[in-house]
Amino acid sequence: MSDRPDDPGDVLVRVGGIVFGIGMLATVATFVPLFLDLTRLPTFAYWLSMLMPLGLLVALVGLFANARSSSRRRRARQAAAAGTAAAG
Repeated sequence: MSDRPDDPGDVLVRVGGIVFGIGMLATVATFVPLFLDLTRLPTFAYWLSMLMPLGLLVALVGLFANARSSSRRRRARQAAAAGTAAAG
């Protein structure tokens, strides 16, 4: 475990990965009957497949949030270092 607190986007990346995984399983479950000539699943299963792109979107938003907060922290560190160098 790390000592640093989670960034705001970390939770979004984790949730996006879980939602993507559920959507991927639903997509596989809807395609298998088509290839094996079985009865089709109900329409609800096809709607669950739409979780895959939604999960990808949520994860990408989390990645962008992490990048933005990381950039802000780096600028704050540089400003603090410049301030101590000028004062010293």
